[in-house]
Amino acid sequence: MNRTTRRPIRTGVVGFGISGSVFHAPLVEADPDYSLDVIVTSDPERAAEAARRYPKARVVPTAEALFTLVGDLDLVILGTPPLTHFDLAATAISHGLHVVVDKPFVTTSADGEELVTRAADAGVHLSVFQNRRWDADFLTLHRLVREGALGEIRTFESRFEWWRPEGFGNWRDTATLAEGGGILHDLGAHLIDQAIRLFGAVEESYGETANHGPAPDGAETEAFVSLLHESGVRSRLWMNSMAAQVGPRFHVLGSKAGYTKWGLDSQEPALAAGLPPSDPAYGVDPQDSWGVLGIDGATEPVPAEKGAYPRFYTDLATALRGTGPLPVAPAESLEVLKVIEKIHAFA
Repeated sequence: MNRTTRRPIRTGVVGFGISGSVFHAPLVEADPDYSLDVIVTSDPERAAEAARRYPKARVVPTAEALFTLVGDLDLVILGTPPLTHFDLAATAISHGLHVVVDKPFVTTSADGEELVTRAADAGVHLSVFQNRRWDADFLTLHRLVREGALGEIRTFESRFEWWRPEGFGNWRDTATLAEGGGILHDLGAHLIDQAIRLFGAVEESYGETANHGPAPDGAETEAFVSLLHESGVRSRLWMNSMAAQVGPRFHVLGSKAGYTKWGLDSQEPALAAGLPPSDPAYGVDPQDSWGVLGIDGATEPVPAEKGAYPRFYTDLATALRGTGPLPVAPAESLEVLKVIEKIHAFA
């Protein structure tokens, strides 16, 4: 039976801020393996926008209202602040629903381990939306590393920096460290995950954090992380929401060549502008943003792989139908969270 004739995976999205409206709802709507059946938001303007964009979905004001509809759902996606993730995921699991949790997974690794156990006991799938595994530049770098184009990798530098002194205008501006706030929880969850995907488990870690406002005390706006992988590669990761000038997205040095890439992946702004994932232009990085490979004086641009956020949901559908692995195993996000906790403990 092909994808379009099987019963779709009936899906509810909790939260219609950036996460729900920019990422999850458009990606689910575009995939024939899913139906977008319920959207939860208590904000009247967001509710009106959700109803306009997805007229077939029921828009309800609370998660409690969604859970009264469990007989009509298979999957719940949590695009809510991290402090809510444990309780909402635990409730969904108790109703026998599969769950996707936005990153950061949960506020503590102990909570994450508890959710993993509950999901296994209930026989449901639990995954974490680590979408930046499917950034165009990360897919390109992953291919270069796999092919040995740089030789033996020695150092990996990765940056995710913005100039947002006014803040983000959402939960990130007010969440404390205990509530899953701070840029290390937010962007570190992506950068550490990417480093581990490329170079394997972490043997040693070190970090520095600083708060230049407007985040509350303890929730940093700037962070630096150094990881020594068991493979011997050293990863150095920077996160900053107040960078008046940003550094390269990737700067990787190997025994044969280096690779440097500037600028962020294009998929988030494309989705925010309403470009559907089915559009041929989706995920295509322009040539002037390609990274370069080689040595100084002899570098060549490397054609970027196509960005592929939709692959998360394609692979999830395969897993939910019992024919493939999860796109992100929760144990992998737990590994990242434990690195973050260790850095917070000593920073």
